[in-house]
Amino acid sequence: MRGQVSRKTIFGFIGPAVIGLAAVGIAPLLYAVWTSLHFYNLTKLKRVEFIGLDNYWTVLTDEVFWQAMGRTFFLLGTALPLQIAFGLGIALALHQPGLTLLKTLCRLSLVLPMATTYAVVGLLGQVMFNQKFGVVNQLLGGADINWIGDPENAFTMIIFWDVWQWTPFVALVLLAGLTMVPGEVEEAARLETKSKWTVLRYVQLPFLLPGLVAVLILRTADTLKLFDMVFTLTRGGPGSSTEFISLMIQRVGFRGFDQGLASAQAIILLIITIILAQIYIRVFYKEV
Repeated sequence: MRGQVSRKTIFGFIGPAVIGLAAVGIAPLLYAVWTSLHFYNLTKLKRVEFIGLDNYWTVLTDEVFWQAMGRTFFLLGTALPLQIAFGLGIALALHQPGLTLLKTLCRLSLVLPMATTYAVVGLLGQVMFNQKFGVVNQLLGGADINWIGDPENAFTMIIFWDVWQWTPFVALVLLAGLTMVPGEVEEAARLETKSKWTVLRYVQLPFLLPGLVAVLILRTADTLKLFDMVFTLTRGGPGSSTEFISLMIQRVGFRGFDQGLASAQAIILLIITIILAQIYIRVFYKEV
């Protein structure tokens, strides 16, 4: 009948997407859960043996795991606020009236860091932060700073590099939120007060909150699983100073060949990410 859509038609539209999602996302997740419940070591003769939650208990009582998690959360707690602060400043600057051509060029330039893959960013960092020939030490007046070989400097370099790559993403998301502010409302607020903070707090911020929540969730997930850039830049060193949780999972699973333990670590990381996402949504949900 006219106005009715058959189930076959509905499945024809959404079926391929559902099948693709299941093949790419759900099936590997279920396999990881299954692996985490087994002793699964590629170097052992008896590779697979069901051991229940033993892998999870081993992970949760492993001091090295929590040290790696602590380093990861320190990176998140340092880099993400800087990205939001700088991104908001850039978005507010580009939201100002006038200089249309210059602002267009700035928007285009913001895409470049995001379009650069993590691995390339890591290799670029090796060149720029080289102790003898790097451009960073040259800009610091020929300083002899060992960025990659010193634990504290290496961690600082990772933070700087992550902020450089993803601040433009935050700026573009927040700029999109600013464009949703009604022009007449914003103009009236500027006439009522000269305080930019007042305009930001009571007029612009409500329109920025949805984008801010999206930034918090996406950047938290990306930071917790950060691997490529750090691996190509420091490989988790020197020592274990930049061995974040994703690098530890890679080390356990692909260098230690303990697939079961690595899967348990990955599942715990996934659970922590989901919990953080729920916290963000609950904290900002009423405001949004």
